[in-house]
Amino acid sequence: MENAVPHRLYLKEDQIPTQWYNLRADMPEPPDPIRLPNGEIAEPEQLAPVFCDELVRQELDDETAYYDIPEPVREMYKIYRPSPLCRAYNLERALGTPAKIYYKFEGNNTSGSHKLNSAIAQAYYAKAQELTDITTETGAGQWGTALAEAADHFGLNLDVFMVKCSYEQKPFRRNIMETFSANVTPSPSDTTEIGKKMLAENPDSSGSLGTAISEAVERALNVPENKGRYTLGSVLNQVVLHQSIIGLESYEAFKELGEYPDIVIGCAGGGSNLGGLIAPFMRDKIKGIHPDTRFIAVEPASCPSLTRGRYAYDFADTGKTCPLAKMYTLGSGFLPSPDHAGGLRYHGMSPIVSKLKADGYLDAVAVKQTDIFAAAVEFARLETILPAPESAHAIFQAMEEAKRCAETGEEKTILFGLTGTGYFDMVAYDAYNRGEMTDHIPTDEELEVGFASIPSIPGVQ
Repeated sequence: MENAVPHRLYLKEDQIPTQWYNLRADMPEPPDPIRLPNGEIAEPEQLAPVFCDELVRQELDDETAYYDIPEPVREMYKIYRPSPLCRAYNLERALGTPAKIYYKFEGNNTSGSHKLNSAIAQAYYAKAQELTDITTETGAGQWGTALAEAADHFGLNLDVFMVKCSYEQKPFRRNIMETFSANVTPSPSDTTEIGKKMLAENPDSSGSLGTAISEAVERALNVPENKGRYTLGSVLNQVVLHQSIIGLESYEAFKELGEYPDIVIGCAGGGSNLGGLIAPFMRDKIKGIHPDTRFIAVEPASCPSLTRGRYAYDFADTGKTCPLAKMYTLGSGFLPSPDHAGGLRYHGMSPIVSKLKADGYLDAVAVKQTDIFAAAVEFARLETILPAPESAHAIFQAMEEAKRCAETGEEKTILFGLTGTGYFDMVAYDAYNRGEMTDHIPTDEELEVGFASIPSIPGVQ
């Protein structure tokens, strides 16, 4: 019998959202405000040297529910959006589950991931402000690739600081960035003062997103004539805002199907794809429209900010040059092991996702990378998409939830975010296939080293 629900549902081009959705406007309590190291609440003029003016406005705005998507950004979106909502029929059959498993696939673009959604927006705002240079960090390379595409389109110079272990594991990611005219440097590097300091302390450092952020910010602040700004691929409120397009398209697609998810799952490193995917569904939960929907963040056991971190104000970067955000954190001094989920190796978590977790709207689990790759391989064989290691975290948990449905007989509808493809992660897949992949779960003693770097702020924490 032919399936009533298509394997892939594509919305029409004119159904691409015309506005981003700001979940903070509907949260019972918004995330705590960004602060300066002295504890003062950050004002727009204090963030303006680092971020584009419009992005600062979006970052600090807890009240405006919808932001118009600029027409040049929507035109670029049309190249690869709407992205499909897919039904994982083969996976359902293999698991013998009555559950319906859907995934929103964001890998149909050259960057191979959801990152392009925010990269285009951030590059556009930089160009509109008549800047010449932008800088950034990248872990797995997806964000750096996406921003290289966007910067090239809008005629901006781009410096990318790529976490050293990923730079070495994924040379072809660097090649793509360079194809789009970006300058790529392994981090920590000897090209910045912060990088030199990190190398002096640990010459064999494999790097971290926190360190790469510090280098990128330093570089941005030193562009002549104040023509440079820093861009970030996750964590910040502005990025979660841009990524809401994932959830908004998913929401519309489910409407066309006459369905609604009981469980929404996303991988979590900095929190942007997760925050974007869940946004309109979380709105329904908060407003009591669908109060029983469950939301699950899945993170690597090697970098467990949501499951073992502390909810506190912390620096976003290892060099402690950025403002402080209230988030689940392992401490900016935490150095994660060089595992293969490079894009999730960040010490903190989105303030929005963190607040939702703290207030009981969101659950979190941490999973070992060998289990993640087992799920990735099974999914690839059944659904013919080789997932990025980051995305495979969501796949793993979706499979776990579907297995539970097989045991209980519940016909739950599961939605997860397939954030990108893993075709540049073959070193990792090779290690797994050869049985050479190992797991590292930090001990409590190792975590204490990072926690010791969380700042004490008089009158705040």
